[in-house]
Formats: sequence, structure tokens, C-alpha cells
Amino acid sequence: MTVVLSILVALGIFFVVGLASRAGLRSLAPAHHKPTYRDMPLTASFGLAVIVFYIAVAILAPVVAPYGEGEVTGAQFLPWGAPNYLGTDKLGRDMLTRLIYGARNTVGIAFVTTALAFMVGSFLGIWAALVGGWLDQWLSRFVDALMAIPALIFSLLLLTIFGTSVLTLVLVIAAVDSTRVYRLARSVAQGIVMMDYIEAARLRGEGAWRLIRREILPNAMAPLVAEFGLRFCFVFLAISALSFLGLGIKPPTADWGSMVRENATLITFGDVTPLLPAGAIALLTVAVNFVVDWQLHRASGLKE
Repeated sequence: MTVVLSILVALGIFFVVGLASRAGLRSLAPAHHKPTYRDMPLTASFGLAVIVFYIAVAILAPVVAPYGEGEVTGAQFLPWGAPNYLGTDKLGRDMLTRLIYGARNTVGIAFVTTALAFMVGSFLGIWAALVGGWLDQWLSRFVDALMAIPALIFSLLLLTIFGTSVLTLVLVIAAVDSTRVYRLARSVAQGIVMMDYIEAARLRGEGAWRLIRREILPNAMAPLVAEFGLRFCFVFLAISALSFLGLGIKPPTADWGSMVRENATLITFGDVTPLLPAGAIALLTVAVNFVVDWQLHRASGLKE
């Protein structure tokens, strides 16, 4: 009975948040965008609300967090209750504070990493499709060789060699994920460079950079934006997994992956505290996928 009640409460929250988010977007949007938000599915509006909430928490972390990020506020593994409303971890730090700062660190690093992977992978993929010849063959075979290695194992190997600083973590995961972006960008660009308007632009004497910026990139934007959302989820999960394994964001910096590992022992006592950062990871992943699905549906031109 308790499980059924919990499911009903979760569904109720989902519908209320989705309806409120859609109504708010429709009221705040310019007139020419109102039909878009009026037809937005509840899943997408719920996803947008969750994403906005995470961004707000990440930006306002020093303001909304009750304690400092690494501040010890009590004994180890205190139960839920005032003043530590979600208890404390194995060092006596406030779990609510760690969750709030974890949003800034985990989500922020994942976004920077995804953006870097897309800048590198998209440019190289479009450039290879535009130029062709030996450059395309060399880059594609190099990317194939890297993609043949499992991403998590390759990341673990590189982090073991170069260290586990935040900068190294960003560069390693961006390099690994840029190979996936390269394949998509090259595939999309190959269909575009065959179009007549690209040939006309070449006859006008436009260079490669102008062709990429003015002709190819705008027409490839829809699938790339959708892939950005999906790739963000993969990067976000990869950083959390590496932190769980001890090779990601290092203590005392708050990170959801390491928080699960540090408090995992509470599971044996029936305490759900370690599931809070895991739930935060899962909720953001689902929310981003909801919005990406909506954007793909819009880009496809389908009505149903």
C-alpha cells in the first residue's frame, strides 16, 4: 500500500509541475512562441522545470545551502532532523548542503565537458566531410580506433596516467566523447555538402570556414542540439561513475557520485540517504531526455 501511495504522489507531482511549467512558459513567452509552448507535452514541460531548478540551485548554492561545502556540522551519520534535515555523512558534514553544492560541481563540470567535446568533435566532423580526401580518411580511422576502446576503461586508463584533477577530468572525458560527436557531425555534414547551395557557395569563392559557419552548421543544428542533450547525459553519468570509483572529482569537493560511495554503508541499515544523490542523478538524466525527445519531435516535423 505504501508503494502504491508513493507512486500516486510522484505522478501527482509530475502532472502539477508539468502543468505549472507549461502555463508559466506560455505566459512569459513572446507571442510568436506561444503556440510552441501550448502544444508542449507534459513530459517536456516537466523536464524543463527540473532543468531550470537544477540550474538555479547550482548558481545560488552559496546562498541556499545552510552550511559551508566542507563544514563539519555534527557527528557521523546523524539521522534526518533539524538542523541537519537530511542527516550527515561519514565525516559529519550536512547532506543537504553537500547535495546543493553537488549540483554546482557535477552539473557544471558535465556541461563544460560536453561543450568542449562538441566544439572539437563538431568542427572536426564537419571539416572532414567538407574537405574529404586523405584528411577525412585519416581522421575517421583515428576516431574508429579510439571508439574501439570502451569509453569508461579508456577514461580510467588516461586518468590513472595523467592524474585526477578537475582539468584533467574535463579534458579526458571531452576527448573521449568528442569521437562520438565527430561521427554524428561528419554523417550529417556529408548529406549537406552534396546540396546544390553548397556547390553554389563554392563557385562564389567562399572558403571552408565561411561554408561551415554560414551554410553547413545552421542546417546541421537540429540533430547536433539533440545530440548535445543526450551527450550531456552520458558525460554526466560518466563523471558520476568515475567519482564513485574514486577517480573523478576529488574530496572535499561535493560530488553526487562520490557521495553515493561515501555513504553506501548506510544501505545495510535500511537508510535511504545514499539514494538521494543517486536520485538527483537519475532525475536530471530523465528530465534532459524528456526535453531532447520533444526537440527531436519538433525537428522531425511530425504532428503526432
